Amino acid sequence: MNRTVFVNGEYLPEDQAKVSIFDRGFLMADAVYEVVSVMDGKLLEFAGHLKRLERSLGELNMAKPKDFDNLLEIHRELVSRNNVLEGGIYLQVTRGVADRDFEFPKNAEPTLVMFSQQRPIIESIAAASGMKVISVEDQRWGRRDIKTVQLLYPSMAKMMAKAAGVDDAWLVEDGFVTEGTSNNAYIIKNGKIITRSLSHDILHGITRSSILRYAAEAQMVVEERNFTIAEAQNADEAFISSASAFVTAVVQIDGATLGEGKPGPIAHRLREIYIEESRKAAI
Repeated sequence: MNRTVFVNGEYLPEDQAKVSIFDRGFLMADAVYEVVSVMDGKLLEFAGHLKRLERSLGELNMAKPKDFDNLLEIHRELVSRNNVLEGGIYLQVTRGVADRDFEFPKNAEPTLVMFSQQRPIIESIAAASGMKVISVEDQRWGRRDIKTVQLLYPSMAKMMAKAAGVDDAWLVEDGFVTEGTSNNAYIIKNGKIITRSLSHDILHGITRSSILRYAAEAQMVVEERNFTIAEAQNADEAFISSASAFVTAVVQIDGATLGEGKPGPIAHRLREIYIEESRKAAI
């Protein structure tokens, strides 16, 4: 498939899209990104992703790209041109092109790159059977609340998980779970949903925010606090959330099986609610 992509104001065939070798996203990982899911050809949680993108840019003192105010239109155009019914739109903003230097360039024009990906997100093997995870030491930089493209260590942790024959890794710092390689982490004990509170330590997940709101509306109890791997292994259920995984149950942690070894009722119901509400609000 030769997708149509968007680069700095132009829609191009993907094999004609180019970015300078002097782009700071390439040289310094000086870039932020967002992924907006697509369901039934519509965008999910666009406003939340746009707000987080604006926050990430501000935290890094990075200028908005010139097409910032047109991002909704560009998302929709990529969905239309590539006939995306289910999948996502990836967006990346870099500080721009400048000769290599550790100091930020003063007048660089931000680079904006966007492309579509088609993949099943409603019906997936992981959603049906649940995920298995291992714990890995969290060795990422301290500002995980900024959604940067510094993803080498999460990629390494994902590969550690694959080498161990499981699906993902939960990262652990100072004895407590921070999050997954690309998702927020939760456990459930005696009907209570437990997840780490927001800070610089974890990404402020857009899906996380919606799930906690839906859980409260459904009269579910939520507690935001740290938890250990041992506590997670003794939980009744566990799950992760992300823009593309929605709510996906975790059924094994470091070899310990949770419950009956299959997605539990609360995680299952939360996934149902999230999909139902997202469909209603999609644009």
